[in-house]
Amino acid sequence: MDKYEWIAPCHFGMEAVLKREIIQLGYDITNVDNGKVTFAGDASAAARANIFLRTTERVLLKIACFKAETFDELFEGIKAIPWEQFIPENGKFWVTKANSVSSKLFSPSNIQKIVKKAMVERLKQTYHRNWFEESGESYPLRISIIKDIVTVGLDTTGDSLHKRGYRKFTAPAPVTETLAAAIILLSPWREDRILVDPFCGSGTIPIEAAMIARGIAPGMSRHFTAENWKNLWPEKIWQEALVEAKDMMMPEAEINIQGYDMDEEVLRMARANAKLAGVDDAIHFQQREIKDFSSPKKYGFVISNPPYGERLSEKEEMWELYRTIGQVMSENETWSFFLLSGYEAAKKAIAEAGSRKKATKNRKIYTGMMKTYLYQYMGEKPPARKGGKNHE
Repeated sequence: MDKYEWIAPCHFGMEAVLKREIIQLGYDITNVDNGKVTFAGDASAAARANIFLRTTERVLLKIACFKAETFDELFEGIKAIPWEQFIPENGKFWVTKANSVSSKLFSPSNIQKIVKKAMVERLKQTYHRNWFEESGESYPLRISIIKDIVTVGLDTTGDSLHKRGYRKFTAPAPVTETLAAAIILLSPWREDRILVDPFCGSGTIPIEAAMIARGIAPGMSRHFTAENWKNLWPEKIWQEALVEAKDMMMPEAEINIQGYDMDEEVLRMARANAKLAGVDDAIHFQQREIKDFSSPKKYGFVISNPPYGERLSEKEEMWELYRTIGQVMSENETWSFFLLSGYEAAKKAIAEAGSRKKATKNRKIYTGMMKTYLYQYMGEKPPARKGGKNHE
């Protein structure tokens, strides 16, 4: 099969996690940049990356990269691309998104118009017609211009990959599935350790953890735009990737994952979502406040996205909430805590509660345009069992 270059965008700050995922799939990394990882792979990467990758938002087929400081240069650069190799005569094509950073060309709408016009001119020469019906399959493009360098990508995914298909019910301010998976994969949590999310909301973090533990590929239950690109690669690449995904599932894996929330209605949403994801038997949801946190296990992980503004409006309430988190941490010194928060005083409030823990690392992560921090507080490592595994 021919080799291609693929672009996988992700949350700013989570590039290392995505890079590791791609390497584990067997592909070579060609570049890592802010918010994206580029890699090389054959046509089957279109299917395997979309079905298996947990932390990317989509998978783009990299078409071209060139410099453009004027709209004329953009037009000529796009027109020079052999679009006939990618888009059939009846294909529907458009620029679904254009973004520009530190570049002379900065108007997204104008960029979209110029790119579309240049593509039409190129395809006119190839297919010898002045008008295109565009009644066939969809070939959406994404254009990124950074420091005057234009990157052109065909979007193989369609709806963002955070849409796994299981989250039919959502609580206010939910963490996305891709970000939840990234936080879990960033931690050293493994399926033989207990994991608790004391602010589980509609259940995204516990569900993603259960899917990881049971080897359930995140894209198994959805469809992708490129499944219909039969002019580019055979349909069997999707069928083979699905067979591979099914073979990797471990439905009998025993895991201990718990989700707490104060709101019983929200917990009903979480249970319904877990059932849709096929992991409802692996997660114990219960109505409980953070102040009532307790576990008979000496070692474990808390991975959570506590409220930080959207769900609690009063500053005093948030300060008290994070002080309570700090108290829980001081009472569970052997546990590890991974907390994603945009509350600017989170670290200070936790420390004031008297916790002896100090953040092992604070990682800056952008969720949309909002700056958040992943506060990592590592607990003690449990002693090794005979046979090499850690015990509780």
